[in-house]
Amino acid sequence: MRFRLLRRRLTISAPRMAVRSALPWPFRWAVLAIVFGFCAAIGLWAFEFGKDIAGLDRGTKDELVQLRSQLATMHAEVASLQAARDKAQLIANTAGTELTAEKAAQQRLIAQAKQLESENRTLRDDLGFFERLIPSSGGAGMSIRGLQAEVKDGRELKWQVLVIQAVKNAPEFKGRLELTFNGVQNGKPWSGGLPTGAQSITLGQYGRMEGAFELPPHTLVKTVSAKVMDGSVTKATQTIKL
Repeated sequence: MRFRLLRRRLTISAPRMAVRSALPWPFRWAVLAIVFGFCAAIGLWAFEFGKDIAGLDRGTKDELVQLRSQLATMHAEVASLQAARDKAQLIANTAGTELTAEKAAQQRLIAQAKQLESENRTLRDDLGFFERLIPSSGGAGMSIRGLQAEVKDGRELKWQVLVIQAVKNAPEFKGRLELTFNGVQNGKPWSGGLPTGAQSITLGQYGRMEGAFELPPHTLVKTVSAKVMDGSVTKATQTIKL
């Protein structure tokens, strides 16, 4: 029995033994933290020392300074470009405004020129009208001074007649105006008049009559004749060629 106990204690089957330190565990943790901190400080010092030796910090600082300088230069260039853009935009706006003003002025001038041309044409017409009112030398009685006719679009003939009593203080005249149109129709002679026949007229010193005559198809008018009638008496007549 004793032999068995002795053998158990001397062989691998003997009970395990635990050797414990006499230090308490908080103290052991504090010592371990101090050791780790010291190792980290040494490692950081070695890293910084290696960077100083390799010149990495100086290179990084130089790069930062260079980047800051480039950034400042780019900011200055952007500001200059913005100023140039604003100036160009201002010039473009000014040019657009001036162009608009010039176009408006040109349109006003064109409108004024058209108005002056219309007024000039009206004045010429009035001048011709009043020139026709002047009695011819040695003339007396009634006369036709302004027989005019014009074909529009080949289908309508517009006519105008100015009748004058070439005497001072002429009495009122009541009579008829007859118009006769002569030409060819389909290659054959043709003659026609107003659809309503003779037109009644009343005038003092002068009178102006006008109207339109619709031509038959395939008709070409060559002459227009106007006649002022007082009953069965012809007072004035005139014929024009187209």
